[in-house]
Amino acid sequence: MNRSFTTALGEVLIREANPKDAIQFRELRLHALQDSPTAFSADYQRNVSHSPQHWEDMLTMHADESTIFLAQCESDLTGMTGIARGNTPKTRHSATIWGVYVRPEWRGLHIAEELINACFRWARARKIVAVRLGVTATNTSAIKCYERCGFRITGTEPRAVYYEGQYHDFYTMYCPLDNL
Repeated sequence: MNRSFTTALGEVLIREANPKDAIQFRELRLHALQDSPTAFSADYQRNVSHSPQHWEDMLTMHADESTIFLAQCESDLTGMTGIARGNTPKTRHSATIWGVYVRPEWRGLHIAEELINACFRWARARKIVAVRLGVTATNTSAIKCYERCGFRITGTEPRAVYYEGQYHDFYTMYCPLDNL
């Protein structure tokens, strides 16, 4: 499932994560939570104290249930996202994409789209027909990215995130995979 493409900053590899990536993944995830705190429901303070084993466990995937994709240039991780299949018989036809993040210096190079397309390929290989995600309503660049990938806004979750005394709404977005 690996895929490489060329950007203005170099060759980027999109690949599935594995437990050996735990240290770099931790660094990238913590950077994301600090850089874009309202984009994630996860909290930096809670994540920074997790043990090394937690990060390895997070990257120990069950092949048909979930995975995390990483964008890598040379030895540096530049982006990430995860996808998890519905966990009941009534929801196994769908999946949720979570944690989409690209380092600021790598934005605008279509890395997020490539990460999402990797999730789509993973989902289709498991006969998943619908994918959803949540995005902060004020994150217009992410919303445009997701729309380019085929997502449409289907609802609003008011006050989904509370950060530094302010509430932030989330949009729910949906993409049917059988139409792409």
